[in-house]
Amino acid sequence: MTISSAALPLQIRKIIFEKFNDANLRFTNDEIFELLRNDGLDPSLTIDDVEQYFNQLREGGLIRQIAQNFTTNHYKLFDVVEKIKCNSCNQEIYLGKMEPRVCPNSECKATI
Repeated sequence: MTISSAALPLQIRKIIFEKFNDANLRFTNDEIFELLRNDGLDPSLTIDDVEQYFNQLREGGLIRQIAQNFTTNHYKLFDVVEKIKCNSCNQEIYLGKMEPRVCPNSECKATI
């Protein structure tokens, strides 16, 4: 199964929830990218292709960048991530406690 570009932001959120859901834990875009590859990310995509999704998470208030080394960005969560069922699109979504209560599914965007 290949992860579509529309599903990438949701998949990144899921990985953060499952593997890095601790505000004191440090993680990198490279670690998440490798997990995405293991989950079926299109092999033609590079770390640079998913950078925009990390920027969206940073701008949205889920993660903060704490260091950078060339293309490797180190992050921490602002607060823990919650798994929520969106009643509008019926998907499990993952939101930081401090994020606006809006479905991150690009095809939904319903208020939670």
